[in-house]
Amino acid sequence: MAQKGVLLDQDQFCCSVCLDLLKEPVTIPCGHSYFRSCIEDCWDQDVLKGVYSCPQCRETFTPRPNLRKNNMLAEVVEKLKKTGVQAAPPPALCYAGPGDVVCDFCTGTRKQKALMSCLLCLASYCETHLQPHYEFPAFKKHKLVKATAQLQEKICSHHDKLLEVYCRTDQQCICLLCVMDEHKGHDTVSAAAERTEKQRQLGMSQQKVQQRFQEREKELKELQQAVESLKRSAQAAVEDSDQIFTELIRSIERRSSEVKELIRAQEKAQVSQAEGLLEQLKQEIAELRKRSTELEQLSHTEDHIHFLRSYQSLSSISVSSDLPSIVVRPLQYFGDVSKTVSELREKLEDFLKGEWTKISTTVNIVDVLLPPEPKTREQLLQYSCQLTLDPNTAHTRLSLSKGNRKVTHRDTSHAGVVYS
Repeated sequence: MAQKGVLLDQDQFCCSVCLDLLKEPVTIPCGHSYFRSCIEDCWDQDVLKGVYSCPQCRETFTPRPNLRKNNMLAEVVEKLKKTGVQAAPPPALCYAGPGDVVCDFCTGTRKQKALMSCLLCLASYCETHLQPHYEFPAFKKHKLVKATAQLQEKICSHHDKLLEVYCRTDQQCICLLCVMDEHKGHDTVSAAAERTEKQRQLGMSQQKVQQRFQEREKELKELQQAVESLKRSAQAAVEDSDQIFTELIRSIERRSSEVKELIRAQEKAQVSQAEGLLEQLKQEIAELRKRSTELEQLSHTEDHIHFLRSYQSLSSISVSSDLPSIVVRPLQYFGDVSKTVSELREKLEDFLKGEWTKISTTVNIVDVLLPPEPKTREQLLQYSCQLTLDPNTAHTRLSLSKGNRKVTHRDTSHAGVVYS
């Protein structure tokens, strides 16, 4: 029975530069493996730059790494060659979608998605049209990169050459011909070297941004917690104030009821006393009216004998009363009570006005954020105040001005210096 071939994707054992099965595979420090001649050709083009990079991950190396054969990978490739590698089924046509780079050589209304772009041809190729670059020696030294729509940005507009040098003097990317021309004598380095330096600076910027991000996140959490705490505190203060004012209103209402009861009790007592006196006065008035009538009748009788006898009995009867003389007060009565209550209201209002100022001030000083640290003179002057120096604690060589606002050094060996 014939031995079956191993079903593997051939691309797994192909050099990513020439896309052929690895011959004499070598592994570079980043872990990627290439055909020795392919990676050497790539790095030979970077000699002037002094920085060597991996064609796949773009990791840079300085100095140029020594290449050693990957024996294990070479043995695997050899075994696969002997047992036979069954290539994976060819992929279906991959048409370009929105945002994809299209192949410059495809015809028709629908073009395939480009895989690689050639910096020398200034064109992008799909998998089918890319094959000549891998198969024909004339294309071997062409520089292939991942498909990009900005090919022209990588080419010098003056010399139509690849931009691979960075001029630090003019802060721009240039080609090798520019180095010998208008940028001659300038501070120039390879684009890869400048990328390494800028990458380092970028890393520092990222650290600063990350640090600032963490600080801001911490401040955000603290501020959120402060806001929640402020809300809880405000709600508690509202509830407490409402309860206190409710109790205060109830207390005033109780006092109002007590004043009413006191007034009614006094009214009842005084009215009861006055009504008793009124009854007694009515009885006495009735007796006096009767006596007055009898005396009036006696004064008009013509019978002398009757007059004399009746006069003796009527004159001997005297009107007596246990009631003392009654003096009624001026019509004011409870007016003083109203005046006293009115004075209490005025005192409460004055007291509440004073206390309201304290409450309002206490509420207004509540703040979630601390005031920013003053940095300018104008900001610092907001916290300035007049100082009065104490002459009792001043050094003997210091002389205070009138008002004790300035001090002068009286050292005879130096000119006087005045500090305000």
